[in-house]
Amino acid sequence: MSRTSRVAVLITTAAALAACTSTAPPAGAPEGGGAIPVTAGDDSCEVGVAEASAGTITFSVRNTGNKVTEFYLYGTGDRIMGEVENIGPGLTRDLIVEVPDGGAYTTACKPGMVGDGIRAPFTVTGSATRSVDENTRLAEATAGYHRWVTSQVEALVPKTQEFAHAVKAGDVATAQALFPVARTYWERIEPVAESFGDIDPKIDGREDDERDPGVEFTGYHRLEKDLWVDGLQPDSPAVADQLMADIQDLQSRVATVELTPVQLANGAKELLDEVATGKITGEEDRYSHTDLWDFKANVEGSQGAVASLRPVIDEKDPTLGPLLDEQFAAVDALLEEYRSGDGYTLYTELTEDDIRRMSEAVDALGEPVSQVAGVVTS
Repeated sequence: MSRTSRVAVLITTAAALAACTSTAPPAGAPEGGGAIPVTAGDDSCEVGVAEASAGTITFSVRNTGNKVTEFYLYGTGDRIMGEVENIGPGLTRDLIVEVPDGGAYTTACKPGMVGDGIRAPFTVTGSATRSVDENTRLAEATAGYHRWVTSQVEALVPKTQEFAHAVKAGDVATAQALFPVARTYWERIEPVAESFGDIDPKIDGREDDERDPGVEFTGYHRLEKDLWVDGLQPDSPAVADQLMADIQDLQSRVATVELTPVQLANGAKELLDEVATGKITGEEDRYSHTDLWDFKANVEGSQGAVASLRPVIDEKDPTLGPLLDEQFAAVDALLEEYRSGDGYTLYTELTEDDIRRMSEAVDALGEPVSQVAGVVTS
């Protein structure tokens, strides 16, 4: 997620996975295999070591600057291995990531959530047994989540096709009605889509996002602007066709993607941070104001990831599951107050008190969800 206006997303130092074996820590690594310290300033990104053994790696990211920042670990082709976002000035947040394969990786701090960030090479040595290969419950969790993600993509493709057809037919009213519905399936699985690096900017980028030279503003939000602000443009049909091509590209990649339990846990928190810093501010759907549709979908996506991991959570921390249930139910109940027909109240109709209540509910849910990664890797 390299967005200028997005301020969003991820997840306490944990021991290496019990099921994950790896080579000894390299020289200079934190004693005992602890968290790797990262000091993130407004114009600097100091990673404590540039090398770690394969397995579960924890980065403890401290923001010493004045801008909200984020930290990423990238694999080949900017594949997002893990990310922790929405780190405010003076705060420290941990990123736990499972990296079973040795090789060349890249770290990046993004002060202000802007651009490609301050990058540095990071080497992972040796190899580690994947947690899903050693732990049956974790394997079942990731397989179940993959099936759920696949089902969402299978609904996303035809619903986006309906939306694209309406745009190409010049049927503005139908396209406007379909816009938040099609996006529901996208928003539920966005962390998986974002892990591919290049998909999210094309499908869900906003007009003021930073782009590489020559890269156009496309995807859902370009068509949103056409439908609600500028009117359909001569190239709107071509944009709709490109959106479909990108969605179908996503479908083909999801079919073979390999997920880790930590990615599920981090993704669950990431989706809630999406809500807290994008939907609640009205930034996401700034032309249609259909942000609450996305809000609901993000919460459902977070709940889907947590549900997949629930047998592991209940086994390792029996007190966490009931708390998660309680907080998810509280957010669902609050959103029902803003139900309007088959959809939700427009963002422009919300009061400051409405926004405050939503923010408090999401913050309350985010706290137990942020514990899931540590529990899963304990």
